[in-house]
Amino acid sequence: MVNNSQLIVADAKILPEVFTKVLEVKKLMAQKGEKSFASACKSVGISRSAFYKYKDCVFSYEELFTRKIVNLYLLLNDRPGVLSSVLVYLHERQANILTVNQSIPVDGAAAVNISLRLNENAENELSVLNSISSLDGVSEVKILSAE
Repeated sequence: MVNNSQLIVADAKILPEVFTKVLEVKKLMAQKGEKSFASACKSVGISRSAFYKYKDCVFSYEELFTRKIVNLYLLLNDRPGVLSSVLVYLHERQANILTVNQSIPVDGAAAVNISLRLNENAENELSVLNSISSLDGVSEVKILSAE
């Protein structure tokens, strides 16, 4: 049997309430707001069977046009507080840090890859790049990708 799955985007206001409640259960579990799916279902007011029926088919849609994911490569001096100052700088620009991967420093410098989400109010990625490169202890900054 061929699975002819088709994805659509619809406003939650026109959908049955069970779909938004499935999303609430998923969010509660992801944020560790409940200890089990059973208790999460109970707290939002749906049955476990309804949750399991729709859990693999209902997803939240984030506006791709208002948020950008940017992957940065940085070469930082091996001094206390340099990475912290970069993260504080990004936080001040309302960037949501998704991942930070840092290598062991070699010859006084450490390579760091940061994935972040910029919202529509944030500066564009080129101005973020220029500003980060001016921070004390930052030797190099490159944008690896931006979506």
